[in-house]
Amino acid sequence: MPDTIPALFFEQAARYGRRTLAWAKRDGRYQPITWEQTREAVRALSMFLLHVPVNRGDRVVILSENLPEWGVADLAIQSIGAWTVPIYPSLTEGDLLTILRDCESVACIASTHEQAQKLRAIRSQIPSIRRLILLEGPASGSPEELSWGDALRQGGELTPRLQELFEHRLAQLRPDDTMTLIYTSGTTGEPKGVMLSHRNFLSNAASCLKVIPIHADDLHLSFLPLSHVFERMAGWYLMLQAGASVAYAESMDTIPHNMLEVHPTIMLGVPRFFEKLYGRIQEGLAAAPPHKQRLARWAMAVGQRAGRARLAHQPMPPGLRLSYAVANRLAFKKLQQRLGGRLRFFVSGSAPLSKTIGEFFYSIGVTILEGYGLTETSPVIAVNRPEALKFGSVGQPIEGVDVRIAEDGEILTRGPHVMQGYYRKPEATRAAITDDWFQTGDIGHVDEAGFLFITDRKKDLIKTAGGKFVAPQKLENLFVTDPYVAQAFVCGDRRPYCVALIVPQLARLRDYAASQGIAAASPQELTQHPAVQAFMWSRIEALQQGLPNFERVKRIALLDQEFTQAAGELTPTMKAKRAAIISRYEEVLAHLYQGSDPTGGVDKSGRV
Repeated sequence: MPDTIPALFFEQAARYGRRTLAWAKRDGRYQPITWEQTREAVRALSMFLLHVPVNRGDRVVILSENLPEWGVADLAIQSIGAWTVPIYPSLTEGDLLTILRDCESVACIASTHEQAQKLRAIRSQIPSIRRLILLEGPASGSPEELSWGDALRQGGELTPRLQELFEHRLAQLRPDDTMTLIYTSGTTGEPKGVMLSHRNFLSNAASCLKVIPIHADDLHLSFLPLSHVFERMAGWYLMLQAGASVAYAESMDTIPHNMLEVHPTIMLGVPRFFEKLYGRIQEGLAAAPPHKQRLARWAMAVGQRAGRARLAHQPMPPGLRLSYAVANRLAFKKLQQRLGGRLRFFVSGSAPLSKTIGEFFYSIGVTILEGYGLTETSPVIAVNRPEALKFGSVGQPIEGVDVRIAEDGEILTRGPHVMQGYYRKPEATRAAITDDWFQTGDIGHVDEAGFLFITDRKKDLIKTAGGKFVAPQKLENLFVTDPYVAQAFVCGDRRPYCVALIVPQLARLRDYAASQGIAAASPQELTQHPAVQAFMWSRIEALQQGLPNFERVKRIALLDQEFTQAAGELTPTMKAKRAAIISRYEEVLAHLYQGSDPTGGVDKSGRV
């Protein structure tokens, strides 16, 4: 087994040669790129980077959306012993400046003119940068800028002179060499550079392959950012190890169409993706004729019964087996065809997935395998398996990964997946790792069958004025299962009770309002209408039945716009930046706590 990522790639490229490694949308259709073509591009770019020169341990930034060139750049950087520093293309110039100053990048690879402009605007403040390589369009004319095509051409011409140096650098690589610096998303503070090695990633990928069946004939549709550790390991290195191929979605908006074009067998997603998919299915059912709605309800009920039998590893009674076959043919197959028709399973990560949503998709024959990990654990700690699946959990720890629960409920882990440390932050590293155990910052427990359950982030736990602890993510995941709720945010730390900011599914809510004769010219008018507010509160109240009184939200405020990454409220992987949301909606939240402890209701104040 190869012990570095470049060694793995070159061995697989020799094995698979002219087979397709990647699919890219070009000139209106998906076109194949072979392992052989990718290998030649990696070699050429490696030669160019050696010429720059990029030395062992130097940092090279990739600022790009998901493209085949992203993988080529990553492998070329690693092949010469340098470190890849992936950066989300959605970051602002200020965020870029912070990271570039910290890592002292010597070269940057940018995708579009827009990304290049961000780098040019701050380049004078980063004297370490020697070259800027642009994937799209011509360079500015500066001798320090050039196009991707020119970099590969020059690298090819340099091969005879630099081949020996390249082979020497490749042979020098060791499993415990740092190969990347990934900056955390900064949900709880300033981003930190996480140092990860070849061993970190390869051990994680190998352990995942032992429990998740991925083969050389699989096709993964990639849309989560490769800048994120989840897509980087599971959507790239794991696919390299399995010999599978990767198709790149054009954008988040084109995913439904791209699925129909490439017919993926595997996809990775975050909970927000599945929430939106679930919402679209629910909207489609609500708009269907009555007879189709009756068929759908019957099929769902059958699917739920069949799903329970499958999860319990029990044979389905003959009557249920027949009913499920009919439901599958009349209803479920149509939904599965909308996902490309060949999908074997999704894998969900980055944040907790609602149990309701997981069970819903399972009932219609679409399996979501939820896993858990962090950037610092490269990333997988635990994952559900097709044959060992428990919704609401994040599965069982993978091979080589130890997990234990601290006295305060925090999840601790140790093994070859744990990072080497935070770049230039020895104190932060010592605070995070004690006696080889990494402190995840997540609260959870392990059941009698070894399944790990995540309750919440340790720093996010709400402690009410009455001393009760509330996990906001549990409530937020509950609320977004309602077809009228797009997003939810719960808070109440050191307050007498919990409250929630609710972002409605505006189109659906507008249809409801019209059916009730309620006129609303704008989203603000819609969310402020008393009858609409009462309707939304009744739905939230119904979802909370059975919860302890201290855990229920007592008031909600309806917002007329979504939380977004552009507004600084979400990370690139759609996790809430809690401090930013509380700061922005400080006035709305203050109104929710005016007056005495309520029995429940909607804030009547103005909206932001």
